[in-house]
Formats: sequence, structure tokens, C-alpha cells
Amino acid sequence: MATTRIAHTVWEGDLPSGRGTVTFDSSGIGDQEVSWPARAEEPNGVTSPEELIAAAHCSCFAMALSNGLANAGHAPARLRTEARVTFQPGTGITRIDLSVQGEVPGIDVDAFTAAAEDAKATCPVSQAVAGTTITLTATLG
Repeated sequence: MATTRIAHTVWEGDLPSGRGTVTFDSSGIGDQEVSWPARAEEPNGVTSPEELIAAAHCSCFAMALSNGLANAGHAPARLRTEARVTFQPGTGITRIDLSVQGEVPGIDVDAFTAAAEDAKATCPVSQAVAGTTITLTATLG
């Protein structure tokens, strides 16, 4: 069964001095401000499209890895994932660095790394941003 998630943004003003609000319609988790300075300079309590992509990517990756590990007989006790999305004004998103630290009983580093690489390749968000360089660091402990 396919699912559709919805968000919308209202933007007011020009790019450098304007502001917007993104609303998470499907989940109802609320509104978040977005602005060009938060995107190209310092966040100052305001989000950006890149932070939203980072959140989507690390959560998608964690789900894919958890599923892959469990299907291989090594359900994780805990996975801590991080996605760092680099944005260069005038160029766009230049890279995404994924990292995961896992607590996975009964698995060795090589098997964990292989499962993480597979999750990176098969996670739907990874596939959506496939034109971007994506790195991965996977550690146990």
C-alpha cells in the first residue's frame, strides 16, 4: 500500500531577507521557520531544507539498517545515526555524510559494515538523492 506524506511552506518576501514557515501537515508535529540566512550561514534556531533532508535521511537509513540486520538474525539493540548534509550557496547540496554507531549482539564489524552499506544503497532517501556524494562510517560499540 502506497502512502503519501504532506508538508507545505508559506514564504514571504525576497530570498535574502524573507522568511518562511514549513508545516508538517501529515504528522501534525507543528511548524518550523525557514530562512536563507539559516540555510547559508548560521541556523540561529531556524531550520533549512538541508536539515530536513538530514533528518529524513538518517531516520530512513536507520530503519533500513535495522530491518536488514533483523532479517539477517541480528536485531540491533540500538543504532545511533547521523546525517550531515553540506550545502554550498550557488552550487547546491555537495555531499551527505552518514554515520552509524551500532549495538548489535552477535555481529562482527565486517558484517555490520556490509549491512550498513546495503542500507545506504537501498534506503529510499538515499535513492532519492543518488546524484549526491554519500559517504558512510559504520562502527560497533
